[in-house]
Amino acid sequence: MDKKNVKTLDDRRFLLYFCSVEKKCRGSLRGCTLWRAPPQNEEIMEMKDPIEEARRYVANAEEIIKKANYDPELKIYTDSKYIKTAGNILWCGCLVALDALLDIRDGKGRPSIAKYKEAAGKRDRKLLAFIVGGYDTMHLVMGYDGNKSKKVCDAGFEYANDIINRCALLLPKPAYT
Repeated sequence: MDKKNVKTLDDRRFLLYFCSVEKKCRGSLRGCTLWRAPPQNEEIMEMKDPIEEARRYVANAEEIIKKANYDPELKIYTDSKYIKTAGNILWCGCLVALDALLDIRDGKGRPSIAKYKEAAGKRDRKLLAFIVGGYDTMHLVMGYDGNKSKKVCDAGFEYANDIINRCALLLPKPAYT
C-alpha cells in the first residue's frame, strides 16, 4: 500500500500512524517492515458528539467577537472583520448540528440552504423557523455584510444556540452513552 492506493479513511489513518512510527518510510509503505494497526485508544479513532462540536464552534465565535472592540456608547462593534469571522463560524457550527440531524448530504459539495429548509420543514417546523432566521442573521448579515450592531450579533448567537439546542432535542441519543 502506498499513498496512491489509499482509498478509505481507515487506510489513511493506518498510513498516518504507520509513517509516524516507522520514520524511514516517508509516506510510502513499500519496503517497510513494520505492519501494525493503530491502537484503538488513539485520538484519531475518537468519534465526537456533533452537538458538543457545534457548541465548541459557538464558544470559538464568542472568543473571536471579543476582538471586535465593542463601543458601549454607540452600541456597535468597531471591527467588521471579526464580525464576519464570528458569523461564519457560528453558521458552520449550526451546519455541524444540522448535518448530524438531517441526512441530506448527497453527491458532491455542500447542500444548498433550500435543501436544509426542505428537510427541516419535514422534520420540525420550529427548527425550520430557527434555520430561516439564523441563516439570514449569521451567514448573510454577519458573515457577508459584517453588520456591526450589537443587537444583530446577539441575535446571531441566540439563533445559533436555538438551532443547536433544537437539534440536540431531536437527535436520537447514541446507544453507547
